[in-house]
Amino acid sequence: MWLSAACPALLIDADGIISQVNDAALSLLTGAAPGVPLADAAPAWLARAHRLATGAAAPAGPAAGPAPLPPAPPASVTPVRGPVGEAVFDAHAIADGTSVLWWLMDVTDHVRVSEALLAERRRTAFLLEASNELLSSLNLDRCMEVTARMAARHLADAALVILPKSGHRHPVAYCGPDGHVVRENLAVDPRQVPGLEEALRGFPPMPSRWIDPAAAPGWLVRGGLGHLGSLVVTALPGHGVPAGALVLLRRAAHAGFSPDEEVFTRLFAARAGAAMSAARLYADQAAITEVLMRELLPPRAPLLEGVELAARYRPSGATELVGGDFYDLYPAATPGGESLVVLGDVCGKGLEAAVLTGKIRNALHALLPMAGDHQRLLIMLNGVLLTDERSTFVTLVLASVRRDGPQVRMRLTSAGHAPPVIVRAGGRVEEARTKGTLIGMLDEITSTTDTVTLDPGDTCLLFTDGITEARGGPLGDELFGEQQLLEELEQCAGMPPEALAERVQMLACEWAGGGDQDDMAVIAITAPLEARPAGERGRPR
Repeated sequence: MWLSAACPALLIDADGIISQVNDAALSLLTGAAPGVPLADAAPAWLARAHRLATGAAAPAGPAAGPAPLPPAPPASVTPVRGPVGEAVFDAHAIADGTSVLWWLMDVTDHVRVSEALLAERRRTAFLLEASNELLSSLNLDRCMEVTARMAARHLADAALVILPKSGHRHPVAYCGPDGHVVRENLAVDPRQVPGLEEALRGFPPMPSRWIDPAAAPGWLVRGGLGHLGSLVVTALPGHGVPAGALVLLRRAAHAGFSPDEEVFTRLFAARAGAAMSAARLYADQAAITEVLMRELLPPRAPLLEGVELAARYRPSGATELVGGDFYDLYPAATPGGESLVVLGDVCGKGLEAAVLTGKIRNALHALLPMAGDHQRLLIMLNGVLLTDERSTFVTLVLASVRRDGPQVRMRLTSAGHAPPVIVRAGGRVEEARTKGTLIGMLDEITSTTDTVTLDPGDTCLLFTDGITEARGGPLGDELFGEQQLLEELEQCAGMPPEALAERVQMLACEWAGGGDQDDMAVIAITAPLEARPAGERGRPR
């Protein structure tokens, strides 16, 4: 039956001589015939497997005699695999005690599919690793380094990541066979490398077989790489615009890039380009945000002539930089003139409220020439806010400050805001007699202005409702309240403005504990205890 089987089969005796062979084996092994040694008709791997199956030693030469058949070999032997021409076969052995019957099964397609599946798994694992590493950071330099290092480790002997020109130079990351990444800014001409100029513009890559490695410039082929055998140039696609180009280099001793490898390189480049594009976009947005945020942040306390001043600001969110509370400090335009201090609270929290504070601060800066008339300034600001399509409002305190000998004269105007508190050096605490309408809601507004004199050591405290409305305490839902603030301030007489502002903010934060907090802003203005040299006037201690 086996002589007519479709699978090649050979019966080999104990001496390694072919006893019988079927037609399929004759077609596969043209030298196979009865009486012919298996070693002369079959591939070496099959002859070696037969010797191992029978326990025979390898022939030592012409003088070597036949090896005896071992007693009772196993009924079957573990299959062995090897090539026959361009095909791959599994050889299965069945022993009957005096000879071995070998069946050859063509597994070429199975081997090819298995190898392709294994290669695909390796590539998928590599792409997953690359995605994880590339997406773990939004730093462009790190993305360049990761791309160059992984490409050199898995795809080639060396790799370069080249970004579009920045100024007169191209940012470049190079990784050689040693795995070390070098970042440079090179003044190079992309036209020196075939396909590089097109890749930087996002065009499809040029096949590697069209690129002559010998034409590669010196800045591309670094020391330690040796003679260049092949290179691939492909674009790094980005979001809308190309992120750069990837160049892979292989030594002449290694095989060139196959079409499948070039396709896989483009898959890797797509992931790397997306990560680099996201990192660049994040960097651009972060830079824009920093510039815009700089205008929204509270100003540093400047030197106000004749007074000591301290300011504290705390947004509601732990990760936020700005909020709805704000203050501005405008030094006197002329020596001996009035400085203007503004403290305000916009309805709302977070960035949206901060944007409105920026608008109000800009409007106040434009209305600064009217600072001598608080009522007129507030009316003009109210008109500005009424033109805004959003229904919003702001509460304000205006404080015009001027040194008058050892004393400090202040004009205080509240517009819907809690009145400032005067902390006298002797321990007495009093509220300024000022009140008014909030700004931005009504066509007609009113306000009253109180004139206050600060003797040396006296402090005027301006604060937003984030202080008095801090919710917490023993039960967790009690307001800190104005009365408790006044009682605490009685213990703060004589404190420098920095210590007083810090103390007030700390009390409110401790009261709120870890609960939700509103924005907090505090300004302390103190009449100096003694005169200072002109160069140190108003400098916070």
